[in-house]
Amino acid sequence: MLAHVISDIGLVRETNEDSYICDPPHLFIVADGMGGHVAGEIASKLAVSTVTGYIQEHVGKDNLEVLLKEAITQANTSIYQMALSKEEFSGMGTTVTASYIDGETIYWGHVGDSRIYLMRNEKLHQITSDHSLVWELVQSGNITKDEAYVHPKRNMLTRAVGTSCLITVDTGFVHWKPGDIVLMCTDGLTNLVSEQDIGTLMQSKECDLTSILDQLVTQAKEAGGFDNITAILLKNEDV
Repeated sequence: MLAHVISDIGLVRETNEDSYICDPPHLFIVADGMGGHVAGEIASKLAVSTVTGYIQEHVGKDNLEVLLKEAITQANTSIYQMALSKEEFSGMGTTVTASYIDGETIYWGHVGDSRIYLMRNEKLHQITSDHSLVWELVQSGNITKDEAYVHPKRNMLTRAVGTSCLITVDTGFVHWKPGDIVLMCTDGLTNLVSEQDIGTLMQSKECDLTSILDQLVTQAKEAGGFDNITAILLKNEDV
C-alpha cells in the first residue's frame, strides 16, 4: 500500500484548522475544525488525538466499525466538555472522517462534510454522505451537485463532533482491490474542485500520489483557496 498526505492553509485563512493522521498501514483520519480564534484548530487536533489514542488502546477488542464509532463518540465528549470549560471555546467543533484498513477491508467512521472517495476502474465513488444542509438538498433532488458548489449555505453542517453532548456516527466498510485508490479530504478541496476534475487527476497514469495531491491543492487555490485543504491518498498496490 502507498499512502501520502498534504495539508495546506490555502490563500485566505490565517491558521490551518485541519488536522490529520496518516499512519500506514492501518489508521487514517482527516478533521476540519470550526470555531472562533484558535478553537477550530484545537477541536480538530483533539479529535484526531482522541480517536487515535482510543483505537490504539482498544483495537482487537471490538468489531472495527464499533471501534470507530466509539472512538469518535469519545472525541465528541472530550471536545464538548472543553467547549463548556472556557468561553472562547464555546461552540467549537470539527468534522471527523476516519479509516482503519484491515487487510482487504477499509472500515470507516464519519461525522461532518469531509469525505471518502474510492476510485475503481477509472470511476470515482463517494463513500460517505455529507452531514450538511446542502447535501440534504442534493439527496432530496432540490438542487444538483453543481448547484451545491455555489450554494450560499454550502458550509452549514447538520452534524459535527463536539457541538452537542450526543452524536450519531456513520460507519461502514468497503472492500478494496489491487489498483484501487482512496481519497480522504476536507471540504476545502471538494467545495472548490469538482468531482469530475478530482476523478480525472486520480486516474492519471502518469502522476504518482504526491503529484496528484499537489495538483489537487493547486486547483483548489486557483479556484480561490478560501479554506484549508487536507487530503490523503491511499493506493492498493498488492498486484
